Amino acid sequence: MSAAAPIATLEHMLATAIDVARPENCLPRFLPTPPKHGRTYVIGAGKAAAVMARTLEAHWTGPLSGIVVTRYGYEVDCAQIEILQAAHPVPDENSLEAARRIQAVAQQATADDLVIMLISGGGSSLLCLPATGITLKEKQHIHDALLHSGANIREMNCVRRHLSAIKGGHLAQACAPARVHNLIISDVPGDHLIDIASGPTVADPTTCADALRIIDRYNVPVSAQVRAHLEKGHYETPKPTAAAFKRVKSQLIATAQQSLTAAAEVAQQHGYQSLILGDAIEGESREVAKVLAGIAHSIVRYQQPLGAPCVLLSGGETTVTVRTKGQGGPNVEFLLGALLALQGNAQVYGLAADTDGVDGSMEVAGAWFDPQSLQKAWDQGLNPQQFLDNNDAHRFFALLKQQAITGPTHTNVNDFRALLITPPNQPLL
Repeated sequence: MSAAAPIATLEHMLATAIDVARPENCLPRFLPTPPKHGRTYVIGAGKAAAVMARTLEAHWTGPLSGIVVTRYGYEVDCAQIEILQAAHPVPDENSLEAARRIQAVAQQATADDLVIMLISGGGSSLLCLPATGITLKEKQHIHDALLHSGANIREMNCVRRHLSAIKGGHLAQACAPARVHNLIISDVPGDHLIDIASGPTVADPTTCADALRIIDRYNVPVSAQVRAHLEKGHYETPKPTAAAFKRVKSQLIATAQQSLTAAAEVAQQHGYQSLILGDAIEGESREVAKVLAGIAHSIVRYQQPLGAPCVLLSGGETTVTVRTKGQGGPNVEFLLGALLALQGNAQVYGLAADTDGVDGSMEVAGAWFDPQSLQKAWDQGLNPQQFLDNNDAHRFFALLKQQAITGPTHTNVNDFRALLITPPNQPLL
C-alpha cells in the first residue's frame, strides 16, 4: 500500500483520536448498577460534563436528577440534569456558584442512593470553592500564576486541592454515606485519578507540606494567611483511609492511550507504520520538541528506530513557561520548536493539538506544518525563532494559515502530537 497524503492523514488521525474519546462513544458501556431502593443523583464538572450527562440520560432507564458544570460554550440540552456554565482555565463567580450548588446536591444523598460523578478535564477551574480564609480573587490569582509558572499538572492540582473545600476528596465526604460511582475522562499524564479535575471524589495522598513546597518552587504568590494555614496543616485533604471512600468506585472511560492507539490504526490504514512514544510525556514544550525532532532525524538518516513511511505519536501534557506577552499554548509551542529543530526537512510533517479544541487560552486546538512551512515563514518576513522566544506560536501559525481548529470537542484526553515521516523524494502534497 502506498502512503496517503501526509496532512490529510494527520488530520484523519486527530479526528479519530477525538472521536474515540467522545462521551457518546465511550460512556454507555460503563454505566453502574441502579440503586435498589434509593434515588440516582448526577453531579459533575469538566469540559465533557454536559455531553456526558446527555449520554447518561439517553442510556439510563430510571429517573435522574442533579447538576453538572461545563465550560462556557460547551453546554448541551438535557432533560433531567441541569447544566451550568463557568470559566476555564481561571475560575469565576459562576464556578463558585456551581460548586456550592453541586455540593448541596451531594449532601442530599442518603445511604440508599447512588451518586454518579461525571469528571473530565477542566473541572479544577469549573468547580471552585475556596478553603476558609481564601477569597475568589486570590484563588483566581493563584490559578493564573500556576498556569504561567511552568509547573506540571500534578503540581498545579496538588496546590489547587489544598486550597479548596470541594476538591481533593471533599466532595466525596459530602456524598457520604451514598454509593458514589465516578465516570472519568482522563486528561492527565499517567491517568492519576487525584489529578483529574483535582479529584473531587477521590482520596488525596498528598499533603499541605507538598503544596507549600510547590508554591515556593515556582514562586507562586499567596497571602500570609494562606501560607500560615498550609504550614499548620489546616487545609489538609481527606486521605485514603477515610470512611467516605469505602463506597466510592472509579472507572476511566477514555484515556490518551486509547486515543493514540486509535490514531495509530488510522496511520496503518493510510500506509504508515506507527510508533507510540508514550501517553504521559511532560516537560517544556520546546524541549520535548527537540527530542522528538531528533528521533525524526534519526528515522530520515538511519531508518531507526523504524523506517519511513511512519508516524511518531505521543500524548501527555507539556508546559509553557510564559515569560512574555505571548499567548503560550503547549501544542503550538511544541510544533514551532519542532519546525525549527527540523530546519525544513523535506520528509517530515507535523500536527499537534489539544483534544478539547483549546490550546492554552486560545480557542484553537493547535496547528500543523509541512516541509515548506519554514521557507514560507521566511518569505513572509516572519522570524520563527522570535515567535518562539516570545511564546507567540499561535500568532505564527495563524499568519501561516496553518492552524488546527476543531471547535468544542466535548471531550479532553489532552495533547495529541504526531510527526509523520515520508520516504525520500516523495512529492509534497
